[in-house]
Amino acid sequence: MAIAYIALGSNLKDPVQQVGQALDALKQLPQTQLVKASSLYLTAPVGYDNQPDFINAVAYVSTSLTPEALLTHLLAIEAAFGRERPFPNAPRVLDLDLLLYDNVKMQTTVLTLPHPRMHLRSFVMLPLAEIAPELVLPAGGSVALLAEQFLDQGIKKLSHYSSKS
Repeated sequence: MAIAYIALGSNLKDPVQQVGQALDALKQLPQTQLVKASSLYLTAPVGYDNQPDFINAVAYVSTSLTPEALLTHLLAIEAAFGRERPFPNAPRVLDLDLLLYDNVKMQTTVLTLPHPRMHLRSFVMLPLAEIAPELVLPAGGSVALLAEQFLDQGIKKLSHYSSKS
């Protein structure tokens, strides 16, 4: 089984509920087990400021799906939640990004692993540091060390994810 990390985000239609339901949807994926989920974090939008704040989290899953198959399932979950992509960084009901998949390094037209900008995003690094602080990223350094640069950026830790089942 491979270890994968997935970033979740929402800023439309009750984002706390959207992220919680998305975490529950991850538990339903074939050949995949949700091992751990971070707390929920309230974060300011990045790239397009004229929109509501986001709720973000990171999930750690164990899967026997290939990276491409896992991405296909993540995109299907986004679509089921009503995800639209009118322009880059637009508000969204749900965003699921595959961050890491074991030590796989790949770049295709639809998937780049590891995620090329995750180490620059506070809304990814702080939740990831909560559930995998010892993880070392290809960008250099442990997640805990890389996350330290974001501690004073106004991100608010809200609550722990609680499963409905």
